[in-house]
Amino acid sequence: MPVLRRRMVTPGATVLHRPSVEVRDDCRVSLFFAEIRETLVPARGTRHGPLPPLLVGLTVVTGLVDAFSYLVLGHVFVANMTGNVVFLGFALAGAPGFSIVASAAALAAFWCGAFAGGFIRTRSGGHRGRHLSAAASIQSVFVAAAVVLAALSPNPATAGYRYPLIVLLGAAMGIQNATARHLAVPDLTTTVLTLTLTGTAADTNIAGGQGSKAGRRTIALIAMFAGALAGALLVRHVAIALPLAIALVALVVIAVVARMAGRGDP
Repeated sequence: MPVLRRRMVTPGATVLHRPSVEVRDDCRVSLFFAEIRETLVPARGTRHGPLPPLLVGLTVVTGLVDAFSYLVLGHVFVANMTGNVVFLGFALAGAPGFSIVASAAALAAFWCGAFAGGFIRTRSGGHRGRHLSAAASIQSVFVAAAVVLAALSPNPATAGYRYPLIVLLGAAMGIQNATARHLAVPDLTTTVLTLTLTGTAADTNIAGGQGSKAGRRTIALIAMFAGALAGALLVRHVAIALPLAIALVALVVIAVVARMAGRGDP
């Protein structure tokens, strides 16, 4: 509730003055941009350290990889498992353009990757920097193999390339999703944005929430959108392997930065 202030009008008379709507709006705008700044350039000693910008990078990777999988491998995602469950239902109903085998392969590969992600967390001893570095390094191996296959593959991919690519990328994204889940940085899941988008509306002060944290959530949405847009443009107009090559470079950088940032920590 806004603080009420006294303002003298005439001797012996006072009125109650509320802060203007413009002031409150300015505060919201300032908070919005502060959240963006703290997500992209976190201050030293913050709770999550350098993890937020690194997870934003992984969100861009998701957009790049899913753009490749959907446009080159047919109607299948390798990161968005909600979409694959729906696609599997479409395929079972006989809808044209959808494959039971492709959707099932993506789901199985993702599950195996997530299972491996649990082992990576255990081997990291609870150190979040080493955990992210190890996960991104292993993920890079899968994506590197996918880059080679994509460079050799026609567009759209034939079965001989399609299913190995689905398995490699699905496993890589399963590792990523499990890692982001265990790191537990709020609103930076890197692969699932439904709850992020919901929070920008449902958690607003106007709706009775505690604040939508719209700055960080907007960054996550933009990162996914930018990755998907860039991936689609590259697939359609340049080379189908290029989105995966860029994703690979991003993963290597993330692995190195996470490792360096974690040096000297217990």
